[in-house]
Amino acid sequence: MTLDTIANSLATTWLAEEMTDSTWLFGAVESVHVIALTLVFGSIALVDLHLLGLAERGRDTGALIRRLLPLTWAGFALAAATGCTLVFANPQGYFANFAFRAKIVALALAGINVVVFHFFVQPRGHALAARVSGGVSLALWLTIVSLGRWIGFTI
Repeated sequence: MTLDTIANSLATTWLAEEMTDSTWLFGAVESVHVIALTLVFGSIALVDLHLLGLAERGRDTGALIRRLLPLTWAGFALAAATGCTLVFANPQGYFANFAFRAKIVALALAGINVVVFHFFVQPRGHALAARVSGGVSLALWLTIVSLGRWIGFTI
């Protein structure tokens, strides 16, 4: 199955029709997406800046992560759900858009980075690896946010 086939299938669903015909639905979903992304980026940035030694210096890394992780996951789940919903408004346009494709790649790389951090770096307490992971994460999330804005101007 090709991306074109998937895009064409999505474009014929009831959700695609609602997203394109409604005068308010796209804007409402996009607003929730931006709020959710703010929660995700804010909580992740705080941990990343801590790992880089630039914020929350007096806090234990594990405690900070335990405190913020539920907020991060809740925001990410909401951002993913609303982001997928937004695609229904113009699946062919999104799938053909460079910024959208690059954002998906950056999200995948951020996911790989968080898995490496939580399962390999943090348990071993490697300070340099934690700093590198925090820096990579911060760079990827800044890229994700920037690409998300770029999508809005290139579709």
